[in-house]
Amino acid sequence: MEWNIAEIPAVIGRYLLMIQVTDALDIAIMAFVMYKVFILVQSTKAASLLKGLLVFFAALVLSYLLHLNGINYILNKMVEWGVLALIILFQPEIRRVLEQMGSRRIIAFFTNSEASGTTLEQTIGQTVLACTEMSQSRTGALIVFEREILLDDMVRSGTVLDAAASSELLKNIFFVKAPMHDGAVIIRGGRVLGAGCMLPLSKNVNLSRDLGMRHRAGIGMSENSDAVVVIVSEETGSISVAIGGMLKRHLKPETLENLLRNELLPQDQEESSKQKFPILNLLRVKRNGGADDEK
Repeated sequence: MEWNIAEIPAVIGRYLLMIQVTDALDIAIMAFVMYKVFILVQSTKAASLLKGLLVFFAALVLSYLLHLNGINYILNKMVEWGVLALIILFQPEIRRVLEQMGSRRIIAFFTNSEASGTTLEQTIGQTVLACTEMSQSRTGALIVFEREILLDDMVRSGTVLDAAASSELLKNIFFVKAPMHDGAVIIRGGRVLGAGCMLPLSKNVNLSRDLGMRHRAGIGMSENSDAVVVIVSEETGSISVAIGGMLKRHLKPETLENLLRNELLPQDQEESSKQKFPILNLLRVKRNGGADDEK
């Protein structure tokens, strides 16, 4: 059947008219599931396992085509238990996906976040100021910024505070003789929700040996959630940030502030904050200028 080029738009239009709402919903759900699968496969363990599965299914097909009945019988029995085995192997990744599906993103879409954005704007500035001073005094710190995935279990492992964030509060919490200095501070919506909280350690065996328990806990927290974790080294005073299992080290205060803004504030909030808070921007410039003068 030969088609005229001029008829192609009309044919496409007829097919589009045949698409129903349920078809569009079906396609959207499949696209979402495939997207989550691709995100899941990005991890090293999942990628290696996927290669193994491809080899397994290739062997299964070959055993059927070559009539290797014994091998084909064993492989078929392995397939029956394969789904359960995959669930066990991918338990951390599946849990992470389910936590993201049950996060506050849908609720936050229907709520007004301007007030919390204002508080978060101020909290970022106070956190950067506190980390800068703790870096100079080589005071270890571990600060977790909660995002979509709730960290209630981590908060319950420490002391619930629910206090306004300030540089003085953070420095007092992480003072070497303070009772809660060994744990982590968890910040939700710009407020200090808890302190002295215990975080899960990273299971990544490829981490550098010079990373201590504080860095491994920060990386582990970022692996198990979408949180942004700020770490100040007690030995070197270096400031680091862990996001998605990746650690960015040796950050300057300006870099830390820009990174926190990009990760925690929406783009529209970032632009509007420059207009709504000219005094904060002026104080930030003075603080950076004072740091340069001290250098």
